[in-house]
This record gives sequence, C-alpha cells and structure tokens, in this order.
Amino acid sequence: MCNMSSSEKIEILKQKGVCFPSPLCVEIGEEVEPDRIQAECTIYGGSKIYGRDTFICRGAQIGYESPATLENCCVGPDVRLGGGFYKSAVFLKGAKTGPNAHVREGTILEESAGIAHCVGLKQTILFPYVTLGSLINFCDCLMAGGTGPKNHSEVGSSYIHFNFTPLQDKATPSLLGNVPEGVMLNNEPIFLGGQGGLVGPCRIAFGTVIAAGTICRRDETRPGRLIFGAPARQGNISRAALGPGNVKRVLFNNIVYIGNLRALFQWYSYIRILFISDDFPKPLFRGACNTLKNALDERFRRLSEYVDKIRSSGHKNALIDSWETVLSTLENPEDSSHTSILGNRFINIMKEKIESNGYDYLSTIGALSENEARTGTEWLNLIVRDTCDYAIHMLGPEPGWEI
Repeated sequence: MCNMSSSEKIEILKQKGVCFPSPLCVEIGEEVEPDRIQAECTIYGGSKIYGRDTFICRGAQIGYESPATLENCCVGPDVRLGGGFYKSAVFLKGAKTGPNAHVREGTILEESAGIAHCVGLKQTILFPYVTLGSLINFCDCLMAGGTGPKNHSEVGSSYIHFNFTPLQDKATPSLLGNVPEGVMLNNEPIFLGGQGGLVGPCRIAFGTVIAAGTICRRDETRPGRLIFGAPARQGNISRAALGPGNVKRVLFNNIVYIGNLRALFQWYSYIRILFISDDFPKPLFRGACNTLKNALDERFRRLSEYVDKIRSSGHKNALIDSWETVLSTLENPEDSSHTSILGNRFINIMKEKIESNGYDYLSTIGALSENEARTGTEWLNLIVRDTCDYAIHMLGPEPGWEI
C-alpha cells in the first residue's frame, strides 16, 4: 500500500470508518500504512500524516483546532491533538494538546496529561494528569505528581525550563518528582507558577510549589516546600570568569535522571505490558518503549558531550576520568537483573489487580493499597540506586545527595 496516492489511502480509510470532515485538505504520506490507523478516529482538514511508524487509535482527533502535522507518532485512544507539529512522540489514552504545539522526539504524554496552546516539548515525559498551561517551553523534563484529574501537577503559563547553558551544553534534564513514587499516582502534586523558570538540571520533590515569577536555580529535595524569590540581582563581570559551575552536581543530577529513565523502562517492560488491550495496543506499547530508549540515548549523548568539554578544560574527577567505562555499564536499559524478588512480587500483585479490576491502567493503579504500592516503589528504587550509588562512589559523597 506504500505505492498508493494520498487520495487512495483516504478512500480506504473512509471505508474502514475513519472520519475526514474535509478529505481534500488532508495529506497522507506514501509510507504510511492504512492498517496502522484505526476506525472511529477523526482527521480534520489541513492535517498531514507522515511516517512508517505512525499509529493512530480509535477515538483520536487530529487537528481539531488548527492544522496538524504528524510524523512517526503513536496516538492512543481518545487523544485530541489540537494542532501544530508532532514528531516521534507518544500520546497515551486521553492525552490532549492545544493548537500550535511543537512536540518532538523523546516525548511521552501519559494518560490524561495535557498541554494548552503554544507549548514546546522535546525529550519531555509527563505522567498521568500532569497539565501544562500556554506559551511554555518545557524540554528535557520528567514531571510526575498528583492523584487524579482534580489533583494534578501543573505548570503555569509562560514558563520556561532553561535547558541550554552559556557553555553550550544540554546536560540539563530536570526531574520533577520521580519515577518510583510517581508511577503509583499517590503523591502530592507539584506546582510551577506562571511567568517563571527552572534552570536545569534540577531535582524538585513532590508537593513543591514554586511561586509565580520565580526563577528556580537550585534543587529542592524536601517535599512540600514553597519556593519564592525576588528579581535576580544585576551584575557585570568578565565573561572569561564564567566557569563550568558545580560539575559534581551536574553529573550527579544527570545520573539520577538516567536512573529514573531506566526505572521507567523497566516499568513499561514488566508492568505496562500487562495492560496490552484495546486501550493500550501493542504498537502503542512498542512506540513508548522505543521513545524511552531514545530518551536514554539522548541523555547519554548530551552527558558525554558535557564530560568531553569538562575533560578538555582540565577538570578531573574519577567519574570523568573513567566515563567510557561508566557509560558502558548504563547503556542497556533491558538489563534483566532488575527483575528482583521485589520486582517479581510486584508483578504478581499487578496480575491479581488486573484480574479483579480489568485493564484500565489508571483505575487499577489507583486500586493498589499503600503496602502494595510501596513494594513497587522499593523495586523501582533499587534500579535507581543501582545507577546512582555507582556514581556517588565515583564522584565522592556530598551532603544533600540523597536520592
């Protein structure tokens, strides 16, 4: 079917139940497989669908508010993409975006996560219910927190995650919440007030509120804190005085982020896979796993570039001196050694929950008791600690480096 014209593919899709309100204004690339677009989805006028890996589930709405371009995206059931450009991103059931979005590689919006208009995402993972306002740039972040649609983590409008440094590196991923606790959907939400910013790489604990207009430049690993600040003081010094900053902190925060991505990959590999169903079909699952691998590769690449720059500046520590060895130990997210006794115990817990609650991911996770959720969190924490303890050993322990 790859040799068929766009109009021929549209006719085939119409016959199988795909809705095209303005079929003459839709373009479907010759590489797109019609079998990967399910019935009962709607593709509005002005939309362009490209990419062999594109997959669109039933109930999805593409380009409802403005023209949308999709390239190699996986779109889950009942997702609404309001408009904009989307490339190599994954949207799970009920995720929503406003118009003029710019969503690129390494991005996953999990169930019922949403962004309003004019939001830029790349290498961004939003856990269920997380909501971003309008006019936001939020690349290189993972954000968790909240328990439901009325109690969710949120980022106010006109917010920026500063992910590019004056030294021209992107070793700047910020972790808002964490994976081992965040996947359980039982933690306090995080709130980032509008017209503010976060300077990566930062770690922010559950329950944190950053007041509107505040630029946060430091980690806050204590839960339930309010961060606020006056406008930054002005200064004028020689640019030559600009150094690499706290190299140990940058390295450590990057390793913590990588550890959390590894834990999330294991979560998908052993827990999410149990939920394969009409709401979470195999192509959507594979798309999410491939995106997580992409996210890990991006972090390894960016951190390696940073290490090379710091090494060339003459800065030395054990982790930088042996980075190639460290990298080789971290690059395989499929390491089966993490299916520990705790992991197997939690897998069995989830199988029992699915038998009694069905395949709805959010309600089944919500049915976990406090002790059951703690078992899963402890398992995932082992994965993070396996990664980070090694980094602490290489870097040397520092006060405040609790994971």
